[in-house]
Amino acid sequence: MIAANNVTLRIGKKALFEDVNIKFTEGNCYGLIGANGAGKSTFLKILSGQMETTKGDITITPGQRLSFLQQDHFKYDAYPVMDTVIMGNARLYEIMKEKEAIYAKEDFSDEDGIRASELEGEFAEMNGWEAESDAAQLLNGLGIETELHYAQMSELNGSQKVKVLLAQALFGNPDILLLDEPTNHLDLDAIAWLEEFLINFNNTVIVVSHDRYFLNKVCTHTADIDYGKIQLYAGNYDFWFESSQLLVKQMKEANKKKEEKIKELQEFISRFSANASKSRQATSRKRALEKIQLDEMRPSSRKYPYIDFRPNREIGNEVLMVEGLSKTIDGVKVLDNITFTLGHDDKVAFVGGNELAKTTLFKILMGEMEPDEGTYKWGVTTSQAYFPKDSTKEFDNDLTIADWLTQYSEIKDATYVRGFLGRMLFAGEDGVKKVKVLSGGEKVRCLLSKMMISGANILILDEPTNHLDMEAITALNNGLIKFPGVLLFASHDHQFVETTANRIMEIVPGGMLIDKITTYDEYLANDEMARKRQVYTMQGEDN
Repeated sequence: MIAANNVTLRIGKKALFEDVNIKFTEGNCYGLIGANGAGKSTFLKILSGQMETTKGDITITPGQRLSFLQQDHFKYDAYPVMDTVIMGNARLYEIMKEKEAIYAKEDFSDEDGIRASELEGEFAEMNGWEAESDAAQLLNGLGIETELHYAQMSELNGSQKVKVLLAQALFGNPDILLLDEPTNHLDLDAIAWLEEFLINFNNTVIVVSHDRYFLNKVCTHTADIDYGKIQLYAGNYDFWFESSQLLVKQMKEANKKKEEKIKELQEFISRFSANASKSRQATSRKRALEKIQLDEMRPSSRKYPYIDFRPNREIGNEVLMVEGLSKTIDGVKVLDNITFTLGHDDKVAFVGGNELAKTTLFKILMGEMEPDEGTYKWGVTTSQAYFPKDSTKEFDNDLTIADWLTQYSEIKDATYVRGFLGRMLFAGEDGVKKVKVLSGGEKVRCLLSKMMISGANILILDEPTNHLDMEAITALNNGLIKFPGVLLFASHDHQFVETTANRIMEIVPGGMLIDKITTYDEYLANDEMARKRQVYTMQGEDN
């Protein structure tokens, strides 16, 4: 069990949290939600002891071990992958290193023998002999190949390091597990594995995530941060959303009834207060009026952008023909004879773990990269807008947000351009901010503004939900569902893919394409059945 007791945190004059009291108990998984800037990550740091409170304290059941997901991806570059994972249990790793140092001594003394014996006993009690196999199981589950288990962390790419740090947090069955955005940079297979791990995890979990499907799948409770307070709900994200909306509706209806009663009493008092025969009744109604208190309807700190893609023209029957596209990068064939044709109703999700292949295909289709072989042809009625995975070049300039967006607009009127920025929550003075200093989420909202103002009838989006908060993801999701044009997109957000796509494409290792006209859930179900059939066939061959 871990609890916050009267926790207050002030940053300057602003109180990020004020007298927060909340208890997280064993056997539950808590989704910590709130708008960007509400303090989700900060609260996890307070719980983990990485940040001090202004007032109040954190208590943990004595003897329980807390583990949290490290955010510094370069912290362990000097260590092997296996050591990094086992460091998740600091005491166990300390014992292993001390044992190694003792056994490496040339002049092994009696005192060393006694100490080694003590360490061996503690090592066995902590299941130390299974440490490497347990760590390997976590790494394999998250998609880290066995040949990398003893490599240096510095040799791994960014997404691989994220997986190793996640394995570190999960290692050794911690009593309390704190996870800040654990699905970031994970492929869908790794996310599915993590979901099953947390569903079967019997201790306390507190997780921050912008992945709605993930929160719905793993969370038993939802802790909502709003205006410096944390309200606890029993249930997953959808249950919280429905409950919070219902609560607001009930409060509005109750206030409406109270307002009607107030009006009725006021009219009676105004009419009869000067009437001697009715004065006693008027006085009674004055007392009743004074007792009526309207419920405070404090608006939520959550802000939803307005995302609406409106094509300037309809698409004809010819949309896109791709014939035999192939591409090799650094000696690896990422695209191998890719062929497909798009129709005017297609909304295609590119899924699977081959990140480079998806990005390469999008770059080729947008003319940013040449294929080694093959051709593609856009229909004459089509126009494309592109959301790149890496937008660094887009913002490497001294332009203000307003000037940056104006360069992409056919209409150069400032009011017109600021209208698009306003929809994406850039209000007032925000328009004069320099684009080079924007946060990740602000840059994403700028790119979406650019796509909206383009009037394109084909949208290509490469991981657009990265850096967005839950509200912006929901708005983008709804905007793409309503979009009447053609979509090609890649995303790790399960709900985003399931609710938007009507066609699934997967570029498998080796660069070949699987193309199915189906929903994402149906695709996963069929893929799981195929895997089971393959396992059954292999077992039959072994027998």
